[in-house]
Amino acid sequence: MSLEIKNVKKSYRDPSGGRVPILNVADFKLGQGEQAVLVGSSGGGKTTLLNIIAGITAADSGEVLIGGTDIVKLSEAARDRFRAERIGYVFQTFNLLPAFTALENVLLGMSFGGRKADRARAIQLLERVGLSHRLHHKPTQMSVGEQQRTSVARALANTPRLLLADEPTANVDVANQQTVLDLLRDSCREHHVSLLLVTHAQEVAAQFDRIEKLAEFNRPLATTKA
Repeated sequence: MSLEIKNVKKSYRDPSGGRVPILNVADFKLGQGEQAVLVGSSGGGKTTLLNIIAGITAADSGEVLIGGTDIVKLSEAARDRFRAERIGYVFQTFNLLPAFTALENVLLGMSFGGRKADRARAIQLLERVGLSHRLHHKPTQMSVGEQQRTSVARALANTPRLLLADEPTANVDVANQQTVLDLLRDSCREHHVSLLLVTHAQEVAAQFDRIEKLAEFNRPLATTKA
């Protein structure tokens, strides 16, 4: 599924009542099945951009076309449905449901997308990220890295058309970083899924043919005062 961003702006209100600009992206495109990595300084707007693409955060203005659908024009409920059905998201903060096991979190990810839960596929994904021994453990019973690997399995559960990954290897131990990255990239190649991955790790970025620096196409305007 292709992605095209046109004239997207986003700012936040500061305590004094002024506006702090975060994003001003005139044009960004990601082709169907293409894989790109996004790098940039901390606080530079990378996660905000991913959240706008996913429809979690509303843009102030502009267009975000995903497979030809402008999600900026959709209602919040419609954006939620669109994301559940077509977008996979590996959150930097995991966003796992604490009352459910790793397996249940992946199965719930499937049900949110409107599909029948496929237990065999959920188990297979968790096994591929090295969590066959943690299927029935809740997030509080797992390490930070294990929670991150669970979130990777959940993001892939519905075979999304667009996959967004926010620092997917940052909290994973060195022994499993390549496993997680390979699973994401191989799954996307297999199903022709578009992948946009945010990372600070140069060794991760170096594995991609396309490396985008946010500062080169994001031109936020000056801060405004109330």
